[in-house]
Amino acid sequence: MTARPMKNRVTEMTGTDYPIIQAPMGWIARAKLASAVSNAGGLGIIETSSGEFDNIRNEVAKMRDLTDKPFGMNVALSYVKGTNVIDFVIEQGIKFVTTSSGSPSVCTKTFQEAGIKVFHVVPTFDMALKALDCGVDGLVVEGGEGGGFKNPSPVSTMVLLPLIRSRTDVPIIAAGGICDGLSMAGAFAMGAEGVQMGTRMLSCADSPVHDNWKQAVVAAKETDTVFLNQASRPALRALRTERTSELLPLGAFNAMEHFAGVGELYFGGDMEAAIPLSGQVVGRIDSVKSADEIVQGTMTGFYSAVDTLASTYTG
Repeated sequence: MTARPMKNRVTEMTGTDYPIIQAPMGWIARAKLASAVSNAGGLGIIETSSGEFDNIRNEVAKMRDLTDKPFGMNVALSYVKGTNVIDFVIEQGIKFVTTSSGSPSVCTKTFQEAGIKVFHVVPTFDMALKALDCGVDGLVVEGGEGGGFKNPSPVSTMVLLPLIRSRTDVPIIAAGGICDGLSMAGAFAMGAEGVQMGTRMLSCADSPVHDNWKQAVVAAKETDTVFLNQASRPALRALRTERTSELLPLGAFNAMEHFAGVGELYFGGDMEAAIPLSGQVVGRIDSVKSADEIVQGTMTGFYSAVDTLASTYTG
């Protein structure tokens, strides 16, 4: 059974049935995964952080063939400096962008003038205030338990989300620790109107990453991630492997050197070839499911959790 659609500010801005957004993971957030999420009623996102603009342009073209549903793009500002990424994104004809890893002041007005809604990713309260000053349409509030490139001083979603909500009324998408209806309901209780999933989508059947990584996520416990490079930037949350365990006590290192083997890890299945970015939510993922199963299951679980709370505590 298909879950009933939800109408709120996030679904109105994205044009989707459900306020579930797939995270913009470098090299992973391409047409295969993004189209599956969009077809399921969520919002697929195409990444730009890889800087492979010719390939990304082709992936956008593939999206047009694979789905007639809305999709968005991410602009990781620090990783595409010196490029014409703003014009490039506008040329793709999309209507929703998330920005990250830099100040949205350089692109928010230009995107908005092109009819594009802009949500900026923020890992701290102060960064949220700065993004709001830039006039963004909304925020992706990202807790430190999430996987990927992180702020060196991580703050959990449960602390950060209600803190930021207390100071703004713009729509918020919660990220970090979200994988199902229960976690979505918790995020909504703290003020979110949408959720972003990274590790859950990385490990889904429609993800292009090698099955070795997906099975490592399924096998992992909640304690099986490490927080790396905390004395430098970017800090990283990743699965515990031999490589990442050796990096853990260093405190600071050149993180980008450890992504030279990204292809061998992501698509070849060599878990020691690079750093397998993943969030603490690996401990709650126990199977590989399709994007459609994840989106529908999340919405069904969300409605069930809300109904249970209402009947139990409001009588």
